[in-house]
Amino acid sequence: MRYLSFDIEATGLEEKDLIIEFAMVPFCAKTKKINHDLEKHFYIKCPSFEELKPNLNKWVIDHNKELIEKAHSDGITIESFKEELSKYLESEEVKEYFGDKKITLFGKSMSAIDLPFLNRDLGWEFMRKYFEHRQLDLSCIAYGLIDMGFIPAECESGSKLMKYLKMGDVAHTALEDAVNTAIMYFKLLDLVSVKKA
Repeated sequence: MRYLSFDIEATGLEEKDLIIEFAMVPFCAKTKKINHDLEKHFYIKCPSFEELKPNLNKWVIDHNKELIEKAHSDGITIESFKEELSKYLESEEVKEYFGDKKITLFGKSMSAIDLPFLNRDLGWEFMRKYFEHRQLDLSCIAYGLIDMGFIPAECESGSKLMKYLKMGDVAHTALEDAVNTAIMYFKLLDLVSVKKA
């Protein structure tokens, strides 16, 4: 199957928090190829770091100051992001890659912020117009593989799963995380194939 791997970075994990970065890249699970020609990245405008700081959690203050400043200075509005995303999804290249059906989203821990924030900011109708109501979540796959004894229990953490697969540390930048999540899926597919043989 073909999927659209995506990742967002936000000002936190609370309902009031904002998307500040979004990236996506299509891939094919059958060929295990990532289509970098169709990768796309956006910064999404937000208030300044100083304005947001009183309501940010400590991890965000310590790790995402630069990203928030970049989104504040270079980001596009959420309305412009919605328009650009719609243009991308309607483009001939994307339609040719995915065919006539709706696109299946792929990511990690999508239920935490990714899907709730996208449903909130892009709207239910937009999400249902372009995307399948089913998604593929790497975190759920990891839980299943832990339960089946294919990978160790600590792999429920995305950062520990990356280390287990010898991929280094989580980047916490949207495009690199979208690409790495797809690569982790390829590696898990290979691991299961080897252990089954």
